[in-house]
Amino acid sequence: MRQQGSDPFIGWFRSSSPYIHAHRGRTFVIELGGEAVADAGFRDLIHDLALLHSLGIRLVLVHGARPQIEERMRLRGAEMRYVNGLRITDTAALACVKEAAGAVRVEIEALMSMGVANSPMAGAKIRVASGNYVTAKPIGVREGIDYLHTGLVRRIDTQAIEQRLQDGAIVLVPPLGYSPTGEVFNLAAADVATSAAIALRADKLISLVEGPGLVDSEGRIISNLLPHDVDRLLEERPKIGKELRHHIEAAAVSCRGGVKRTHILSRQREGVLLRELFTRDGAGTLITASPFEDTRTAKIDDVAGVLELLAPLEEEGVLVRRSRELLETEIGRFAVVERDGMIVACAALYPYPDEGMGELACLAVHPDYREHQRGEALLGYVENQALGQGIDRLFVLTTQTTHWFLERGFELMDINALPMQKRLLYNYRRSSKAFSKSLAPGSFGR
Repeated sequence: MRQQGSDPFIGWFRSSSPYIHAHRGRTFVIELGGEAVADAGFRDLIHDLALLHSLGIRLVLVHGARPQIEERMRLRGAEMRYVNGLRITDTAALACVKEAAGAVRVEIEALMSMGVANSPMAGAKIRVASGNYVTAKPIGVREGIDYLHTGLVRRIDTQAIEQRLQDGAIVLVPPLGYSPTGEVFNLAAADVATSAAIALRADKLISLVEGPGLVDSEGRIISNLLPHDVDRLLEERPKIGKELRHHIEAAAVSCRGGVKRTHILSRQREGVLLRELFTRDGAGTLITASPFEDTRTAKIDDVAGVLELLAPLEEEGVLVRRSRELLETEIGRFAVVERDGMIVACAALYPYPDEGMGELACLAVHPDYREHQRGEALLGYVENQALGQGIDRLFVLTTQTTHWFLERGFELMDINALPMQKRLLYNYRRSSKAFSKSLAPGSFGR
């Protein structure tokens, strides 16, 4: 038998399988700007979209057309007017909007139709369905400004879109809306995408934005937020660009409207869709209605994840080996950190109420997630649990992590000071050192 070795492709492909299963049959609304369509690398993005479609993901694509509109307006010498980030669409501008939206649609349909041999699209046979799915209304006059043919989404024809998706087509939605009186309105693609995602009860709304995406003060991608975090971030950082701000606000609106997960991704990053959807830590910012990572009391379903986390440390002799049967009986004593369905950290609390003490045991963090002070956060969680049970002193037995506990307020204690029940079980062959910490409300992080 040939040895598989450590081929990174095999490792990645195997690790992506849970996401392939999870995404199949789901509805994703993906919004991209006209800049993406005009980019030389747009074909690669089309290939990635085709791959998602082939994996059984139901795709609704909402495209913008701003650079294409502005190019046509310049050629015609038409005046470009924006107020509060919104285009004032007069008759001349509307003609350019119609022309540009049509051209972008044709470009996308043409690329989706590719199927030549030896190309990523070989054998794809993708059908694209576009139409008058959006009913719109005029913005009207705001603060004395008439926005003319610039409109707002009034209704999404979910029944028609669902029918096209069931037929196996990718649905393409332009930034146009139509009124019952036959008028055409220029719409913001982000607003169309948000309205479509909420109306369709989509599983995801994904916005491919220009620039690096949502980053912190050091230029690092902010990996996940809750809607209330978005509100605070926008208040604290008023200099975020209007376009990105609009997408962030739309993501929060989507979450509050029932879309469980919204993603903000830099479309310039190679393969960003695949990285975001098929790796645990993604490649952009995830905004979720409920926490992406949560610390909670363990359940019986967590036994396998905790065992997998503890096994390497037991092999190294850092922790005492526990059987599955024992862990199943004690799982209620464990706290776990769950990240997108994976147990990435755990710890157990064994109370000794007669002595007012509790043992901290099995504190373990997955090697890939030892940054961002997860161990400290889990320790704080256990300490809060202990206080809630009337425990005012925590102790731990360890052979190899003494400094970690000393740095977090623990002090060396005599083995004879352990609770009597624990002293009777003490393994003198391991010669574990004992450390304790006095607990007081507010003496540690939340």
